Amino acid sequence: MHKINDYTKSREAFIRAEKVIPSGIYGHQGPAEGCYVPVDAFPLFSERAQGSCFWDVDGNRFIDYMCAYGPNILGYNDPDVDAAAAAQRKLGDCVTAPSMKMIEFAELLVDTVHSADWAFFAKNGNDVTTAAVMTARAYTHRKKIVFFKGYYHGISPWTQKIDYAGVTPEDVSNNIYLDWNDTDALAKAFDDNKGQIAAVIAQPYMHNNFMDNALPAKDFWQKARKLCTDNDAVLIIDDVRAGFRLDLAGSDHYFGFEADLICFCKALANGYNVSALCGKNFLKNSVSSLSYTGSYWLSAVPFAAGIACINKLKALDCPRILIEKGTKLKDGLISAAAKYGYDLHVSGVPSLFYLRIADDPTLMLHQEWIAECVRRGIFFTNHHNHFINASLTDEDIAETVAVADEAFAVIKERHS
Repeated sequence: MHKINDYTKSREAFIRAEKVIPSGIYGHQGPAEGCYVPVDAFPLFSERAQGSCFWDVDGNRFIDYMCAYGPNILGYNDPDVDAAAAAQRKLGDCVTAPSMKMIEFAELLVDTVHSADWAFFAKNGNDVTTAAVMTARAYTHRKKIVFFKGYYHGISPWTQKIDYAGVTPEDVSNNIYLDWNDTDALAKAFDDNKGQIAAVIAQPYMHNNFMDNALPAKDFWQKARKLCTDNDAVLIIDDVRAGFRLDLAGSDHYFGFEADLICFCKALANGYNVSALCGKNFLKNSVSSLSYTGSYWLSAVPFAAGIACINKLKALDCPRILIEKGTKLKDGLISAAAKYGYDLHVSGVPSLFYLRIADDPTLMLHQEWIAECVRRGIFFTNHHNHFINASLTDEDIAETVAVADEAFAVIKERHS
């Protein structure tokens, strides 16, 4: 039997945080977003992290399948990335004139990413998805953007829904929403909006929350690519979450097509704060024309970390490793579920997977199982993708499957 975690200090810290911070912990890493259900099963504050694990303020250790929601692709505190960052920090970070590291990092991305002729840097994924849409509008002199339902492209008003707090009808009035994998609907959207669509923006596969992830149908991307080309619209791939987990050349390359613009962030620098918009030469003048910048966007330390991270991903052949580790974990979890008569669906790709117990459409049973795993030191979330990192060991995977087995036994007995 595995130890059940106590979160006394975490709860005390949250009460303290609520007094001075909106929601205590706001955004997707907080308890209000729906991925920590029930909240009392989850730690809320960490103390330290290393490799595949983090420790909370109560001293509980967790094998972490969120990787800070994706950035730590090599594992926490990777020595090579941290050494490169530390060396650059001694020379300078946020300086009036940018470092040569900016050029070196851009050259590396152009050399690595199949559809990249240039790189434009910012800080968050939302920064570069917004830059991509602005670039498409500047190039085409059009307003409308096509989305696929279930998308997530950031937190700016244009990315959100009309019923979200603070979003006005004007913010989303030029959005067109289509079903994933429906190229007939995409063709009709172009016909119905002749000369008005600036861009199609999409994740490389549908890795949304609260539902099974869906890969592209056969020839979907090739047909979508042709429709964009035929209608002079820009094809934007949001590779913020999946980037470098499928293919170091970009997820568009993995699925056999070329984006016009491709957005990277999470895994770009193993947790150091940088994002990148890469694109084709015909859009270079348009992105250059934007009034779009930030005081920290050209900081040198994240560039140095990004260079070290990308080079290490190449040396490790990291996508292959992540898919192998993810497949081993997936097979173990499915077998553990079947032992107790449960049907565990694992969707998406093994390096970026989504879990769902299919026996209960309300998802309550799934939430119970996740909670029992977390209480025993395996950090899953209820309704979000999970991430494999390169530091995850066979022993970590074996421990995860053992805890998952115990958690299935608990919920089976509870509902017998």
